[in-house]
Amino acid sequence: MKNHTLVLLGATALSLLSGCAKHDAQVTAQDVDAARQEASKEIDQARAEASKDVKSALKEHGDHADVARAKATADFDVAMAKAEGDHKVALEQCLTLRLDERQPCNDKAESDYDAAKTQAKGMRLARLQ
Repeated sequence: MKNHTLVLLGATALSLLSGCAKHDAQVTAQDVDAARQEASKEIDQARAEASKDVKSALKEHGDHADVARAKATADFDVAMAKAEGDHKVALEQCLTLRLDERQPCNDKAESDYDAAKTQAKGMRLARLQ
């Protein structure tokens, strides 16, 4: 009788835990969607700010070098906003994975983010020379 009770308690505990895991996955999926929306919003803001900066450089200076510098900086800012947004989304997506899959996913997210930053910096540097 004691074994039967322990088995029932164990089964109940497992079903509760699986229900919690399912709920966590749903919340995390919502978090991924929220991160995507936030990233899109930040990219749009960076593009709007970049456009204003380039227009301002055109009005104030009209000098080709100043305008080119403003465009390079604006494009860099947009690229960084995209890289940061993609990074946040990737990290949220990692949270939807099994525990043993999260660290490799996080490592890839960090690697992709570092590569995007390096590419953005290289693009800005090339355009400023």
